Amino acid sequence: MKETIKQLELFFKSSNFDRGIRLGVALALPFAILYGLGYFEFALPIVVGAFLNAPGDMPGSRKRKVNAILISTGLTMLITTVILFTKPYLPVLLIAMGVIAFFVSLLSVYGFRASLVSFSGLLAMVIAFAIDKSSTSDILIQVVFMGVGGLWYLTVSLLFQFIFPNKDQNQLLSDTLYLIGDYLKLRARLLTDAKDRDSRLQQSFVLQNQINDKHETLREVLLTVRKRSGRSRYEEKQLLIFISTIKIFELIEAEQMNYEKIDKVFADRKEFLKSAKKLNKVMGNHLIRLSEVLMQHDPLPDKENLTKALTKANDSITDYLEKFKLPLAREGALILKNLYDYQEQLLEEIIAIRRAMDNVKEAAKVSLKRQDASQFLTLHEYRFNVILQNLRLDSTLFRHSLRLSIAMLFAYSLGIFFEIQNTYWILLTIIVIMRPSYGLTKERSKDRIIGTIIGAVIAVGIVLLTQNEILYAVLALVSLVFAFALIQQNYKSAAALITISIVFVYSFINPKALEVIQYRVLDTFIGAVIAVVANYSLLPSWEVYNLKQVLIKALKANKAYLLATQDLYQNPDDKTLAYNLARKEAFLAISQLNAAFQRLTQDPKSKQKEFQLIYEMVTLHQTLISAIASIGNFITKHQTTPASVEFNVLINRISNTLQGALDSLEETSSQEKIAKTKVEHAQEKLFSTYKRLAHVRDENIKQGNETLDTETLHALQEAYLISNHLGWLVSLSDNLERSTKRYCQTILLSN
Repeated sequence: MKETIKQLELFFKSSNFDRGIRLGVALALPFAILYGLGYFEFALPIVVGAFLNAPGDMPGSRKRKVNAILISTGLTMLITTVILFTKPYLPVLLIAMGVIAFFVSLLSVYGFRASLVSFSGLLAMVIAFAIDKSSTSDILIQVVFMGVGGLWYLTVSLLFQFIFPNKDQNQLLSDTLYLIGDYLKLRARLLTDAKDRDSRLQQSFVLQNQINDKHETLREVLLTVRKRSGRSRYEEKQLLIFISTIKIFELIEAEQMNYEKIDKVFADRKEFLKSAKKLNKVMGNHLIRLSEVLMQHDPLPDKENLTKALTKANDSITDYLEKFKLPLAREGALILKNLYDYQEQLLEEIIAIRRAMDNVKEAAKVSLKRQDASQFLTLHEYRFNVILQNLRLDSTLFRHSLRLSIAMLFAYSLGIFFEIQNTYWILLTIIVIMRPSYGLTKERSKDRIIGTIIGAVIAVGIVLLTQNEILYAVLALVSLVFAFALIQQNYKSAAALITISIVFVYSFINPKALEVIQYRVLDTFIGAVIAVVANYSLLPSWEVYNLKQVLIKALKANKAYLLATQDLYQNPDDKTLAYNLARKEAFLAISQLNAAFQRLTQDPKSKQKEFQLIYEMVTLHQTLISAIASIGNFITKHQTTPASVEFNVLINRISNTLQGALDSLEETSSQEKIAKTKVEHAQEKLFSTYKRLAHVRDENIKQGNETLDTETLHALQEAYLISNHLGWLVSLSDNLERSTKRYCQTILLSN
């Protein structure tokens, strides 16, 4: 019960519920005022205009939000005008429908925010069929007041943002902390549970993608803050938390070990990994609790369990050395020590987040130059040639737009032929659930049908119990508010609430409520079937064939990240910014690859060609970026020796191999061959450096000098990590090149 109350409190304090309240205010106020004054005919178009333009109100910079809602308002006014004027002329109407559906849905090529504007445009087209206006003056009045409704919603949104300026940022930070905490706990399980490792790795792909999405939005929100007086103390606090979440995410990625080696070294010694595993879980749970504190404004949780878990992890290294003794214990001890170092750094960042949340005045200031910060923002290309570049059959969004247009024209023609009442409900279902990928469309169809049935049953029960119009109006508004708040979190519940809202709106206007419910359920089912069948049969876009460009981007980003790490090793002072930028691009590219793989898993089994091969490629990319991050993190956190010739030889070899994989995908040839013997010699020499340091240490122990100074420890760690990780990267890149060539031969050539 206590947990349920906490979750309800978090929901009511969330920015999602806040956006639901914004919509409720934007709809209720003009309706109540104008209806009360006797201007009902003006109230409806204003309410419709506000409703249509609410989707563009998403977290992000204020400038982009305002632009999105203004563009959305203009677009919905234009589309409504066209549909209302062409409605009496069926051939012209069908042409207008097809053109609008195609080009408006194609706006999604400009990114997620543009896809919401696109949805508003499609929604305006569908709702226009429900508007009964025929004369020119009536149509123009309708459209003008819809525009007023759009501007009214923008005013309400900005007013809420002024009253609660940090709501969206806090929600995003809270979500990010929760996801990272969950990810850290998942990494703990990966450390020792070899049996379920593959399924958990797939879970990690989903979490990585979600975390990267949150980070992208936070960059837009926090790094575009521009005030003459500089950042406020509160904005400084949010930026500190954000930067720490990025560091934690990189550390978790870098913490991914060579599991095959760990399984080998600790085959019958897994008990010595339990303390490290427990520490990850404790830190993960602490981050999840901090995510709740950020929204609830509760006191910070006690950190004693963190320090205890860290001490136990450190003690396990001593216990391991005492039981197995040097030199036999050296490799296992170095693995535990490297793991402990990552976890100690993770704990430092968690403490930094605690200090920022506790408003500690002595917390470090963020020294990020404006020109440097701007480089971390992902720029969106809004030129018209982006549309032109997607006017081809191999474009996923082109196929989706064409598919959507055909589905809507078919549904409308079906409605005319069979004289279906309220055909626009079928169209509404299609635009709401139809997505570029088959799997997501199928999932949303199922949720939509189930949600609609649940909503219809609830609505029937209420209609049978009471005929109170005021109650209908209140329930319609309340259910719409909750539907808008839940639509991103729980689509099935949102669909149920939307059905309840629509039924009561019609019940308020039309006393035949049960008839409305009946048609609502039937039309939803028809629309869902049309959407799923269209996605499967009309120019289907199976993810296995769409991976090529995503793989190319991932290879280029990983190669750039590798070379940036090489530059960092040679010149840590001057190359940190370039390294951080390359890291960000690599993480985003891998996130997109993970998302593509998740879409692949949702396709029909018969369309998941060479699934194991693709899973292997995604895993290799993920492991590759983790190994690079591990080297980069060590360089940034330790005073390292100068990069050796052998280090550069191996980096060039790995880069060359990645380029070979890239050449296979791009059907080019640009790589320079590096002699195999030269690479093997470099590997041997790097490993010999580690063996030499280990031998010196063994001799010191024999002479009774068992104390290990920090400089010698770091030298041993560096030699071990660099030699092992570079050897690991050579193997990973070789496997990735082979897998990529096989992908090209078995999938791309057969397409």
